[in-house]
Amino acid sequence: MSFLSIGKSSPQEIKTNLLSSLTVALAMVPEAIAFALIAHVSPLTGLYAAVIVAFITSTFGGRPGMISGATGALAVVMVALVVQHGVEYLFATVVLMGILQMLFAVAKLGKFIRMVPHPVMLGFVNGLAIVIFLAQFGHFKSVAEDGEITWMSGSPLHIMAGLIALTMAIIYLLPKLTKAIPSTLAAIMVISFGVTFLNVDTKTVGDLGSIAGGLPSFHLPRVPFNIETFKIIFPYSLILAAVGLIETLLTLNLIDDMTDTRGRPNRESLAQGIANVVTGFFGGMGGCAMIGQSMINVNNGALKRLSGIATSAFLLSFILFASRWIEMIPLAALIGVMFVVAEKTFEWGTFRLYGKVPKPDLLVIVLVAGITVIADLAIAVIIGVIFSALVFAWNHAKQISVTTRMNEKGWKVYELQGTLFFASIAAFQNLFSPADDPQKVAIDFKNARVADHSALAAIDSLAERYQSAGKQLHLKHLSQDCLELLDKAKGMIEVNVLEDPKYHIADNKLG
Repeated sequence: MSFLSIGKSSPQEIKTNLLSSLTVALAMVPEAIAFALIAHVSPLTGLYAAVIVAFITSTFGGRPGMISGATGALAVVMVALVVQHGVEYLFATVVLMGILQMLFAVAKLGKFIRMVPHPVMLGFVNGLAIVIFLAQFGHFKSVAEDGEITWMSGSPLHIMAGLIALTMAIIYLLPKLTKAIPSTLAAIMVISFGVTFLNVDTKTVGDLGSIAGGLPSFHLPRVPFNIETFKIIFPYSLILAAVGLIETLLTLNLIDDMTDTRGRPNRESLAQGIANVVTGFFGGMGGCAMIGQSMINVNNGALKRLSGIATSAFLLSFILFASRWIEMIPLAALIGVMFVVAEKTFEWGTFRLYGKVPKPDLLVIVLVAGITVIADLAIAVIIGVIFSALVFAWNHAKQISVTTRMNEKGWKVYELQGTLFFASIAAFQNLFSPADDPQKVAIDFKNARVADHSALAAIDSLAERYQSAGKQLHLKHLSQDCLELLDKAKGMIEVNVLEDPKYHIADNKLG
């Protein structure tokens, strides 16, 4: 009971979380089926993943209110494996994926998601909002018996568009009248009853595939347990683990910002890993956080573990007892819900940032969003982080400078400011002119920091330039690491135990 925290929840909170979970469960059904079909597996494979992953991550994870299940980001990676080797290899891959995610959590690497720059987060959110929006247009297509794909047109298109517009109108307008029931759930119910009562001919959930089934059963993946199998599944497991963790932890960050709370990324990573191991042994396709369904839940005010657990229970009840009625739900109602989710997820304030933030930040936002849409979420985030790091290094490299003076002994003293690292060494070298300097020169590092091996090499190179010019160079206020690691400049360092800094240098020579 401690996981549900029912004892700490008011009746209103329990009601909010249960009604929201029903809405989320209804919205997850077509998504799970669609993602399963993308991965070339049965609809139940996607639904079982949604049931198991949602239950375990909601019960044991580090972000109450976040919803996990089968996702498109994972499905597009899985399809090549399933086509080439079959679904049993997918189950084995999902198990190994979960193990890798558990190792990630045990190593406590989840904290590094906090290092993702804000422009990358904005690009991630906007990119996924566009992906959610564009994904709904797949329901406007149909496949003929000869395999030809055609777009919906005429009366069916007009009916579908009208029902979508009505769904969205209910979602936006109902909260102005009452908040007794989530507007998304009310919209689905009104459209479903209206279509059934008026006998409107439109596409339904049942057109995607049947969701009727029994309880998922345990079975070991029927694959050879040898090194050849490992070579096949490991690359896919590694990619799936990375994609799943990135999407989950970025969604966790997003919910943290929206709710002004703090999730636990390592705990969420561990729960996701356990969930995927279990899913692989029970015939599911694995999963991770679902930003669309999570946004529905958070916008409804459902922030308890109960919401995710109840979502799993509702999904399972749909499979076991209510498949006939769930399959009658018009797709237009669920498409309308996801259109609203996409609109609310997109950070429209991004357009107001032009002229107010540095242009490289705007470029990162567009770059990450674009790559998320046309390629892959993990690649988009990695490229965004690398690009942001390079921009930071470039800007930081330009901040190194010196001031010069003559001391009482007639020495020329360079007082260095800034950080000396791989990106700033060229600017550092250009600050000095040994041929024009007097016989004795001192460089004071009191207001500077030597950061890496490239910086050490630059100091040695500068010392060699002064030696070649026949000048005496003195280096002041360097750390003990510099004294140990410098080569040609070692004999030029003036040691002052009381004044010398104590920082360390990123260099593998110290072990």
